[in-house]
Amino acid sequence: MAGNITGAPDVRPGNSLAIDVGVYYTQPLNLKSVDSEIALGAHISNIGQKITYTSEENEDFIPANFRIGGAWTANLDPYNKISLALDFNKLMVPTPPIYLDADDDGIPDRDPNTDELIVDQGQDPDRPLISGTFGSFTDAPGGFNEELKEISYSLGAEYWYRDLFAARIGYFLEHEDKGDRKYFTAGLGFRYQVFGLDFSYLIPQEQNHPLGDTLRLSFIFSFDKEEETGG
Repeated sequence: MAGNITGAPDVRPGNSLAIDVGVYYTQPLNLKSVDSEIALGAHISNIGQKITYTSEENEDFIPANFRIGGAWTANLDPYNKISLALDFNKLMVPTPPIYLDADDDGIPDRDPNTDELIVDQGQDPDRPLISGTFGSFTDAPGGFNEELKEISYSLGAEYWYRDLFAARIGYFLEHEDKGDRKYFTAGLGFRYQVFGLDFSYLIPQEQNHPLGDTLRLSFIFSFDKEEETGG
């Protein structure tokens, strides 16, 4: 986009380096009526250096993301299995602050010495990597209430028959001030030996939503199962 703006500096390829970190824990449950287990997990993705497509003065944070959640799985019998899952998700980038506008004319004031915008509420988004990424949990201008608004929620249920066919339903919720994405999902899955196929369909709550009629299709090839079958 920078190359389409009149007077924008020369555009160059962007380079960055990022890592993902995650933990996963499972625990069988001793229930007399059904064989089940719980699973808990946490994941931080895209922890990495800022990226720019123009100059060092125009660096942006890459979309680091924190997700935590849990699931309960029950084997009803040798052929039927169900799972229920709940995830919480937060984008780990600085929240835009509210800048000082002493004259209330819609034009933020600038520091006469540095010509920088003056932060009235929140924190300066032009911060170092660690401060900007992990400080994103406490930098919202609206305080803790706004931090809660930045968390999105995902709830889902899955049914498997003989580990061959799956049916899934889910719901995604995002606060109206932080994107306002709200939609249901429905999907099917199929597994055969080392191959797999997953299909999902998004159903937004609003009519004429950009996500309406969105289809997602995934193909899977499992190397682990290939080894188990002697491939």
